[in-house]
Amino acid sequence: VSCNTAQNAVTSIPTANRVDYASTITADDLKTLLYEFASDEMQGRMTGTEGQKKAAKFLQDFYVAQGIAGGMKDGTFYQPIPAEYFSRRKEPKPSENVLAFIPGSEKSEEVIVLSAHYDHVGTDKDGNVYNGADDDGSGTVSLLEVAQAFQQAVRDGNGPKRSILFLHVTGEEIGLYGSRYYTENPVYPLENTVCNLNSDMVGRIDPDKKDSPNYIYLIGSDKLSQELHNLSEEVNQKYTQLELDYTYNDENDPNRFYYRSDHYNFAKHNIPIIFYFNGVHEDYHKITDTPDKIEYDLMAKRAQLIFQTAWEVANREGRITADKLSAAGGQE
Repeated sequence: VSCNTAQNAVTSIPTANRVDYASTITADDLKTLLYEFASDEMQGRMTGTEGQKKAAKFLQDFYVAQGIAGGMKDGTFYQPIPAEYFSRRKEPKPSENVLAFIPGSEKSEEVIVLSAHYDHVGTDKDGNVYNGADDDGSGTVSLLEVAQAFQQAVRDGNGPKRSILFLHVTGEEIGLYGSRYYTENPVYPLENTVCNLNSDMVGRIDPDKKDSPNYIYLIGSDKLSQELHNLSEEVNQKYTQLELDYTYNDENDPNRFYYRSDHYNFAKHNIPIIFYFNGVHEDYHKITDTPDKIEYDLMAKRAQLIFQTAWEVANREGRITADKLSAAGGQE
């Protein structure tokens, strides 16, 4: 997270063993990935730095190993962003979003975007690394595990009917740059983008929730689409049974989290979104946001919820729509 800046009920899809695919998302796998992704070697993943480039290659290498194609039209993984796009920064440097793509088997032109930012805030003047394990290493490696689960379904002949874009954006911490660049230069038309499910900090427990940790905060799920909100609730009730907490979904939330992560750049184009978030904690944007503090079993359950929600959106008969748009009076 950056500094402040029921129609179609859930039904099991015949022939697809979605619970088995979701169960391939494990705490052990997430831990292995995160200890590497949020290691000191990545130098805090500041946009435009060598550490961020290493992180991008880590993501690309994972997808290649899984046999998942790059998300650019030529099959490559990097969407380059020129230095001048960051011209408001003191020393702008070029960067890149990392895209991977699983094509749909029936409605491939309709695309579900799963997003997480892979940048963080770098190092301090003394060389201490901001590892960003929760922010947003947690969302990043969750996306990798969700992609792996979908790819297993593809191998079994049970691939999603709609396409899925795994979008790892850069520049979030400095102002949601990567997601803004993608939505201004979409690889897949925005009018064909069904929804955006965005994971930003999904590996920790908010101190306010220490007595009821089986939760995830959801933000924005009902802002544009009641269909998406209802689907999300039904999927959770059937498959993951997390407490879906809407505390920060309040229009009057002083934290304004709805405007502070990458889903907002989709929402402002009237694309339905859900923002998955564990809340802030004492290590937020500190050098103590490290992989040893992550709740891996809980993170796996949250990632399974994201997988199951994406599975349902991808395989249901009708496309999710922004059915509350007229009531919402439009977005900017």
